[in-house]
Amino acid sequence: MIPVLWAVATITFFLMHAVPGGPFTEERDVPESVLRALNARYDLDKPLWEQYLNYLLNLVQGDLGLSFRGDREVSGLIGDGFFVTFQLGLLAFAVSVAWGVFLGTVSALNRNGPLDYLGVFFATAGSAVPNFVAGTFLIIIFAINLDWFKIVGWGGPDEWNELFNPGAWDFRKVVLPVIALSLLPSAFIARIMRASMLEVLNQDYIRTAQAKGLQYYVVILRHTIKNALIPVLTVMGPIFATLITGSFIIESLFSIPGVGGAFVDAVVRRDYAMIMGVTLFYAFIVAVVNLLTDIAYAVVDPRIRYS
Repeated sequence: MIPVLWAVATITFFLMHAVPGGPFTEERDVPESVLRALNARYDLDKPLWEQYLNYLLNLVQGDLGLSFRGDREVSGLIGDGFFVTFQLGLLAFAVSVAWGVFLGTVSALNRNGPLDYLGVFFATAGSAVPNFVAGTFLIIIFAINLDWFKIVGWGGPDEWNELFNPGAWDFRKVVLPVIALSLLPSAFIARIMRASMLEVLNQDYIRTAQAKGLQYYVVILRHTIKNALIPVLTVMGPIFATLITGSFIIESLFSIPGVGGAFVDAVVRRDYAMIMGVTLFYAFIVAVVNLLTDIAYAVVDPRIRYS
């Protein structure tokens, strides 16, 4: 993980500084003396190699630097917005897994039937439509025309201890962004689950279980679905990391005060420290989730062992 994070930090650092201009180039009315003071405040007046070494040294000590907006610690800004991003990503992940596994299972058990065609249509459409397009249609239909939901802000709790308190949720603000964010991963999971179910249903041990007279639902639940979930587990880890870290557009579309919106704003303003901090934070989450996914293989499939 350390080489991965170092590579991400290095690539991001030099890509940002390769873009012409700087974070204060749009401040046309700022006197030259003030501009020099700002550059000195954030070490932007030093050579690029020295800025890079200083950033790595501070990073080793856990210091992500200061944001150019408000002169606040980047770690504090990430902490303020991550709780909202985490709620959005977690709910979208739960919906994606539940709906994707259900739809893939139903499609496989009704192969070449109407339910199978319906499931394949959803999986294809969900994979083809970007989440911001789906989110726009959801806003127009269900928020503007029907007035069923709200579209500005986030309806979740503000503190961790209220996460499981139903009274802290305003689901009129939660439903649309969660659906928009979960469409693509649920379609992806449904396609994998369907293919895996069809493969498992043709295995000899399934036919043996049926020949022994086991009830249909026992064969499906205990033997078929459990073994068909192994390929799904392979993609669940990256999907979870993607949903937790990849809600930039949805947060901006629904005006959700998460890390994604702050990151987009930092890119527009060329807030180097904020861009670096969010990128490294998300890279760390992705690396940890992939590691946990590898470990989870042995829990789901007893045939897999690590030595």
